[in-house]
Amino acid sequence: MKRICQLPILIEKDEDGFYVVECPIFSGCYTQGKTIDEALKNIREVIKLCLEEEENRRVLKDFHPQELSFHTLIYA
Repeated sequence: MKRICQLPILIEKDEDGFYVVECPIFSGCYTQGKTIDEALKNIREVIKLCLEEEENRRVLKDFHPQELSFHTLIYA
């Protein structure tokens, strides 16, 4: 049976109007899309590729957050 995992992702709209999405628990795990739906579809593919590496499978195995939150800090 497949393990269901909740992974954090960050989505940011860039200056060209593309949605850039990143899964910060894996190094270099990011992609983009013209829409949020396309970006989410693409990040699923990138995560799948990341999980082909043993190191990333270990990271996922050890990833057990109790709580996730996102905050925006205004820095001037």
